[in-house]
Amino acid sequence: MPQLLTTSSTLMCPHGGTVTIVTANSKVRMGGDFAAMASDQFLIAGCTFNVAGGPHPCVTVQWVQTAQRSKVLQNPTLNTASTGLCVAADQAVQGAVQIVVTQQRVSGT
Repeated sequence: MPQLLTTSSTLMCPHGGTVTIVTANSKVRMGGDFAAMASDQFLIAGCTFNVAGGPHPCVTVQWVQTAQRSKVLQNPTLNTASTGLCVAADQAVQGAVQIVVTQQRVSGT
């Protein structure tokens, strides 16, 4: 069963940028960290992607597949099977987010 994501999960864009999770959840914790929700902000910094020699970095993640059954504060949660797309400021999709590390105690679909 897929593990649920928290605010301390490590996510990256396909070009090496790091994702910071800014959550509105201040109530539900898993292993000491707040549960991540699809409605949260997922900001990307440090993306080095270039198009035609000019910078075109990923800036945020848009989730297209969330956990199907688990919710926090009536918002879908995210798990290691969720699919998120990294997008640039002009909303161009630039690849799938990579879930590198997450907590191992709580799973959910």
